[in-house]
Amino acid sequence: VQLQASGGGLVQAGGSLRLSCAASGRAFSRYAKGWFRQVPGKERDFVAAIDWSGGSKWYADSVKGRFTISRDNAKDTVYLQMNSLKPEDTAVYYCAAQMYSDPGGLWDYWGQGTQVTVSS
Repeated sequence: VQLQASGGGLVQAGGSLRLSCAASGRAFSRYAKGWFRQVPGKERDFVAAIDWSGGSKWYADSVKGRFTISRDNAKDTVYLQMNSLKPEDTAVYYCAAQMYSDPGGLWDYWGQGTQVTVSS
């Protein structure tokens, strides 16, 4: 059972990145998916979530209007399109899955992180 995040990197402020998170070993197409981020020494913060159908999405206030979460259930992959990146978006980004859509609740599975660094 694995969630594999990819797509992180170094980008200048104002630039864009797209993160991907592919599932393997288990079918997560019916699970809600989410993205979180963590800066060293701080708690992991919620970024965005999407229900299994893609019909409902939730965003942290800090990323609304800049980030877009989407999913492709045929590929069992969730994406995070990040535009207008700011230095404060620098963090390790994690994807997660949960059986029932509850962005503020517990998440059942976590992927490894991918580093996003935004230079000023």
